[in-house]
Amino acid sequence: MTAPLDSLRVLDMSRVLAGPWAAQLLGDYGADVIKIERPMTGDDTRQWGPPWLDGESAYYLSTNRNKRSVTVNIAALEGQAIIKDLVQHVDVLLENFKVGTMAKFGLGSDELLELNPKLIYCSISVFGQTGSRAKEPGYDAMIQASGGLMSITGSAQHEAGGPQKVGVAIADIMAGMYATTAILAALNSRARRGLGQHIDVPLYDSQVAWLANQNMNFLIGGNTPGRMGTAHPNLVPYQAFATSDGDLMLAVGNDQQFLNCCNALDLQSVSGDARFETASSRVENRDVLIPLLQSRFLQDSTQHWLGALREKGVPAGPINDIAEVLTNDHAIERHLVRSIQNSKAEAIPQVSNPVEFGATPVSYKRAPPFLGEHTNEVLSEWLGYSDAEIEILRQSDVI
Repeated sequence: MTAPLDSLRVLDMSRVLAGPWAAQLLGDYGADVIKIERPMTGDDTRQWGPPWLDGESAYYLSTNRNKRSVTVNIAALEGQAIIKDLVQHVDVLLENFKVGTMAKFGLGSDELLELNPKLIYCSISVFGQTGSRAKEPGYDAMIQASGGLMSITGSAQHEAGGPQKVGVAIADIMAGMYATTAILAALNSRARRGLGQHIDVPLYDSQVAWLANQNMNFLIGGNTPGRMGTAHPNLVPYQAFATSDGDLMLAVGNDQQFLNCCNALDLQSVSGDARFETASSRVENRDVLIPLLQSRFLQDSTQHWLGALREKGVPAGPINDIAEVLTNDHAIERHLVRSIQNSKAEAIPQVSNPVEFGATPVSYKRAPPFLGEHTNEVLSEWLGYSDAEIEILRQSDVI
């Protein structure tokens, strides 16, 4: 069985997370992804350890499967020539250099689209390709802060503690997801128009875009959203509660679920209270309702309440740590963790792509590559370079 993107060729000139995440997704869907890296050092994240597995950092291993690694020094004219040769054989190019870097090396979108008019050239940057901040550097954490996420993440405004970033580089990951969908949309457009195009995906704009209902709460309501801990601005009760032996997360999404929740907690007096009758009235009276529920949850264990809520069809779950998530029965049933053998026959653990296709399965063909592992292979296979030509380039520090 073939994967959805089996015939697609991708040149991944990105590093760290946003671009590599997008390229890994394309590789999961069957694309032949060539990861271009600096000779000797490679992707920055190769050094972002511990922990390590056979000299590679766990960070690097999380976002580079289903790729082949080719080392090219793009500061050298010969390296630029290699990229230009490769571009004529690919469908997609991904890059996340500082704005202007690729153009400085003669590898900007204008130049490469002239070489290959069908190319989808996707640039991921901090603040976009245009505007007064276009050339500023940045990383995920500063985008979470300046893009609004940290202002709504962390302990509630009236509690101890301050703004917090999310525990993964979510601004990078979401920019990578936007880039992936944009690339697929551009490929669909190319199928109709016959031409490629340049795509601009800024981390900052992506971060702002996915604030979703919080953006609209401000645009419609006029009030600036703030930190609410685990609580929800538009739904009540929808937050974590302490039990007699731990915590659970309750997620009541409608009036019927609230009635069922009160029945599970044996709090019929609460469900019959007019102050809590509708979703909007519960939001208005959350400061009265939440202490009533919290007092009840403290009277029994997490497992007891989860069982009672489940029986009534009320969404609730334990607050699991990552070790539990990746090793419990559900993880085993759903194959959430699998391994891919690398070229040294070592098993590299990977968290599965969450998508399941009915007819064109996700690919798990290649473990994250060692630095430059496929340089000779790709230059020979794609460009017809001889062993002697490749050796000259290597001796000249071009590859």
